[in-house]
Amino acid sequence: MSDPRTVLEQLTVLEKAALLSGENVWETRAVPRLDVPSVYLADGPHGVRKQVGASDHLGLHGSEPSTCFPTAATVANSWDPVLAERVGRALGVEAAALGVDVLLGPGLNIKRSPLCGRAFEYFSEDPLLSGRLSAAYVRGIQEAGVLACPKHLAANSQELRRMASDSVVDERTLRELYLTAFEITVREGRPGAIMSSYNRVNGTYAHQNAHLLTEVLREEWGFDGLVVSDWGGADDSVAAVRAGGTLEMPAPGLHVVRRLVAAVAGGELDEADLDARAAEVLAVALRERAPRPAVDHDAHHALAREVAARSAVLLRNEDDLLPLAAGTRVAVVGDFARTPRYQGAGSSQVNPTRLETVLDVVDGSGLVLTGFAAGFRRDGAPDDALVREAVEVAQGADVVLVHLGLDESTESEGVDRAHLRLADAQVRVLRAVAAVNPRVVVVLAAGGVVEMPWLADCRALLHAYLGGQAGASGVLDVLTGRVEPAGRLAESYPVRLEDTPTAATFPGTGRTVEYREGPFVGYRYYETAGVPVAFGFGHGLTYTSFAYDDLTVGDREVTFTLTNTGPRPGAEVAQVYVTRRGDGVLRPARVLAGWARVELAPGERRTVTVPVDPTALRHHDVATGTWQVETATYDVLVGASVRDVRLTGALDVVGTVDPDRGACDALPSYRVGHVRNVPDAEFAALLGRPVPRAEGGPLLDVNDTLGQMGSARSPLARLVHRVLVAVRRRADRRGTPDLNVLFIYHMPFRALAKMTNGVVSADVVDALLTVVNGRTLVGLGRTVRALVATRLADRRTRRALRAGG
Repeated sequence: MSDPRTVLEQLTVLEKAALLSGENVWETRAVPRLDVPSVYLADGPHGVRKQVGASDHLGLHGSEPSTCFPTAATVANSWDPVLAERVGRALGVEAAALGVDVLLGPGLNIKRSPLCGRAFEYFSEDPLLSGRLSAAYVRGIQEAGVLACPKHLAANSQELRRMASDSVVDERTLRELYLTAFEITVREGRPGAIMSSYNRVNGTYAHQNAHLLTEVLREEWGFDGLVVSDWGGADDSVAAVRAGGTLEMPAPGLHVVRRLVAAVAGGELDEADLDARAAEVLAVALRERAPRPAVDHDAHHALAREVAARSAVLLRNEDDLLPLAAGTRVAVVGDFARTPRYQGAGSSQVNPTRLETVLDVVDGSGLVLTGFAAGFRRDGAPDDALVREAVEVAQGADVVLVHLGLDESTESEGVDRAHLRLADAQVRVLRAVAAVNPRVVVVLAAGGVVEMPWLADCRALLHAYLGGQAGASGVLDVLTGRVEPAGRLAESYPVRLEDTPTAATFPGTGRTVEYREGPFVGYRYYETAGVPVAFGFGHGLTYTSFAYDDLTVGDREVTFTLTNTGPRPGAEVAQVYVTRRGDGVLRPARVLAGWARVELAPGERRTVTVPVDPTALRHHDVATGTWQVETATYDVLVGASVRDVRLTGALDVVGTVDPDRGACDALPSYRVGHVRNVPDAEFAALLGRPVPRAEGGPLLDVNDTLGQMGSARSPLARLVHRVLVAVRRRADRRGTPDLNVLFIYHMPFRALAKMTNGVVSADVVDALLTVVNGRTLVGLGRTVRALVATRLADRRTRRALRAGG
């Protein structure tokens, strides 16, 4: 294989520029004269989505069969980096077998709000847990010779206006919460690629944000790979190359190539920056590719089953109803037992190699099925006949397994959730069944948090999250005790949506999204503000019990004894949190510092040592741009969850700075975690600058969305808007989101020049905006001229590329 540096020296400026954007939806441009092949990229985070036939980035068209593993939100509940690395290794093998060079995952955004429509793709609300699991995925994927591409850097926490919003976040929160998981992934996993996010971060689009991509990612963390734009997420191609953005996807067209060439010729872009980005592409394109491996789909299905079982979280088990003994007569209620929710919707959607349902596999579990009733309609519409059928089926059983969850339209890429409730029809059937047979086990299928006012209507609750193609067997393995429940929540479960720190501000609906809550996300908020939760971060029950003893706090590690005091083998996830004593810089009340997953036989006793991760003690000093640690005493809390503390000790830390006792004087709300209604002045103090106001003018511009055409001056634009809204509403009524319409609706006008394979250029977008803003005839004329000019220029550019630049 050719040396990238040698090849780079032979490339013309035009060829180098052409390497930095996609040829089509999934491939980069090749340079045939120098034997530079294209690079093939593919989703996804929990299964390889290599499309067949027509290509798109939303999962609308078919793809090659691939193992659908449990989603990241599910695997996170295992708290098991070893298991995550095994999943990554299987993903890498399947990607390599399909000829994929770069696998777009895992997803790494912090769960700022449980309403995020894409939360099922993300690990956790905690950066340490997210980072370690992501690093494990990356190591596994890249072991197979495929590059992993963790995403989306950074502060991309909502789907609404995701391509056009500006995440306004203070630097400490950005560094300590939203970037730390990426930092851990880069340092421990060494990914070959990173995907930038759609949104602006503090005023600058992520793919052209030099602070993120150069100062932090490349210079501080030592990353030297590709930075890939999210599909259609680039803004200014020249600014991106200068800032450290490597590859613009999917296929923005040759006008982008000409723009880069002109920028170099005009002195706007240093050719050294162009060379650096082209070298990053060449390093991937010219690397040695191993022969495509054979894939053992049966083994991968078995792994998917194991992961589903080890990641399911037992939240309730009154009177030790579980596990169910062989021969137990069970009635199964709920449409999800027949048509499972096993993955999310959107770009991560996988075509599974096979798909189990509970009804398919219950006979092999040792349980005796007495009957099945759907119980409710998938779309949530009331149906008395289905409820009556469920009640009848439930009456004759020893135990009723009620399968509830969120449907396909409730959690999906492209749209955030409107609430945290289950459909009323599901709650109704649960209560009707419990009234005639109280021995109810609820099996919940959802990619995230739901409110549970119905919790008292079940004796046991197993949250399976989205368990992948073998999730049904995994669930039955736990219910019958074949596998001991070992999952622990990787996110907090609030009692109500109103209790969350972002209830009043999520999702941001304007041009700016204000992260007013600062670092108080998830348990960091609930523990600091003293807000009750339904289930705390790290919570999960087992079929046995564990005792914690003999705590010793060392210089940078914690040692204690763990004993299985129950009658069954089991796994405990022993968690360590730290709390600083006294005043100082702003800190949450508790921060996860480490954990150990320990499997013990009945009566077994083991000494456990957990290192205290440095990220739990440090803070980012904005004035100097450095990491510091306060000299202070930190309480060390060891237990089974953030709220189930079994042992306490003290850690005396000699840090790099003395505590700043007055650091929170201007932040009284933040000091006590009361962040749901932070005043402007206090948020400005946290930001260190005035709160930006991004109000739009009367005319739409390139960074406004197509969904804003409802207020456009042009009647034609308003008509298009009405059509989009009508199509979206029809899809909502069907219960299946129209991802294409959602994407278009929230897409900024500039993205038209990024997603049409060169048909639409930036000049065409400007002309179309002339139409949208009311100058219809002038705009149409400009549009036609720009389309023709783009087509002619593309022909010339193609000829030049074929001739060697």
